[in-house]
Amino acid sequence: MRALAKGSVVAVIGGGAMGRGIAQVAASSGHEVRIFDTRPDAAADAVDAIGKVFATLVGKGRMDAAQAGPARERLRAVASLAELKDAALAVEAIVENLEAKRRLFAELEGIVDAGCILATNTSSISVTAIAAGLRHPERLVGMHFFNPVPLMALVEVVSGLATDREVAATVYATAQDWGKDPVHAKSSPGFIVNRVARPFYAEALRLLQENAADAPTLDAVMRDCGGFRMGPFELMDLIGHDVNFSVTQSVHAAYFGDQRFTPSVLQQEMVNAGFLGRKSGRGFYRYGEDAPQAVAQTEPHAVRPHTVGISVAREAGPSVLAPMEARLLAAGFTVTHREPLQGAEMHEAPAFHTNGAAIFLTDGRSATERAAANDHPNTVVYDLLFDHAKATRIALARADQCGEEAYQAAVGLFQAAGFAVTRLDDIPGMAVMRTVAMLANEAADVVHQGVCSAAAVDIAMRKGVNYPRGPLAWADAIGLHQVVTVLDKLALAYGEDRYRVSPLLRRKLAANPNGARFHA
Repeated sequence: MRALAKGSVVAVIGGGAMGRGIAQVAASSGHEVRIFDTRPDAAADAVDAIGKVFATLVGKGRMDAAQAGPARERLRAVASLAELKDAALAVEAIVENLEAKRRLFAELEGIVDAGCILATNTSSISVTAIAAGLRHPERLVGMHFFNPVPLMALVEVVSGLATDREVAATVYATAQDWGKDPVHAKSSPGFIVNRVARPFYAEALRLLQENAADAPTLDAVMRDCGGFRMGPFELMDLIGHDVNFSVTQSVHAAYFGDQRFTPSVLQQEMVNAGFLGRKSGRGFYRYGEDAPQAVAQTEPHAVRPHTVGISVAREAGPSVLAPMEARLLAAGFTVTHREPLQGAEMHEAPAFHTNGAAIFLTDGRSATERAAANDHPNTVVYDLLFDHAKATRIALARADQCGEEAYQAAVGLFQAAGFAVTRLDDIPGMAVMRTVAMLANEAADVVHQGVCSAAAVDIAMRKGVNYPRGPLAWADAIGLHQVVTVLDKLALAYGEDRYRVSPLLRRKLAANPNGARFHA
């Protein structure tokens, strides 16, 4: 299917931030753009604002003046919907209210030609519900942009039950022509991004509520260990807790109270207090000239241990410790490999050993539980790292039974390898590992339920919310067996359906226990 022809008319209804961004991109891509808004002067203000953006881009050398002038001339404010009659595509970017959107499209349907595509920029309302009642619901599709539209690459092309496949294909091709990275999705609560992203916030809020660490420390772990551009508390403060909490409530209600999407009491308290984040001057952080600087917890210097060993199980495949072993070797350690363990000894593997401490990558259990199960009190666990070679921080948790000397040996080991060491309280699954496992699990369920493809969900999460890696690609990297093990251990620890494993994850693992993957 071809994209809309250059020069064809794109109507944008709504002159707010999203409407302006959509209009800017469409005009820059060669379309005649008509902007309508019911608020007096809003459409004209939008045209003026976009013109200033073009001028700024020219001044910074990011847009050619020969392109900016014609693009500005292609923008026009209109005073009535009737002036949109020649539109080939009409994109709605008004208030997130189902009835308001239905009324608008019902009116537009009587104005535009039969071939005009109707698109909604809704981020959460059912596309099927918006189209219901139209004479031709098949020509309505979701075209969900992300803010700021000119900078964010993702467009979710969302098909309702009635949406014609060719309509969705045309919008997809048009988004590509506009320089975007579109993905197809089926209309379902949260679509792709707003659904799959829920655990990023939910697990962080639970960790904070359970006193795993404070917000600055957890943010630092997610950034410096997990590779995320922003920590979850920084991001919630930026989004606004009223907005973030509302989206979680909406998804939770739409899935009839599924525990996986349960809103946080802690975030509800933030909203009740008016601590909405940056826009109110206070959220998890304080903002303003006199705001204190947030500092993450970092362990003081510990002595570098002289020796480090590594144990693996005889029946195991490639060790999950291999990337960390490479980091230790690069730091000048001689890593002694113990004889492969078998039988009753296998609970000791895979692990690093130094000065009596057994150091494991978290498998979803607390260090305390693992120490009891292994009958090894000096147990320390470490959190998942996105890039072992480049990570600047590592998070550790010690078993309640662990002696101070053994723990300090673990701290010294990782400090000598170039890490700032952060201690988390002994919470099951730690921070990065449990979050990534839950993101991968939700992504798997999205694919399992036919919302989108595995490739689409990874593109959506990288391009829509700037994750360092798509959740399913991440699951492939750490191993589907590891993801399922972590989820099973979390479910056992909490006794909640929240951590149930996606049937698609179990199916892939059952089909190929040693090499299950989402991507070839």
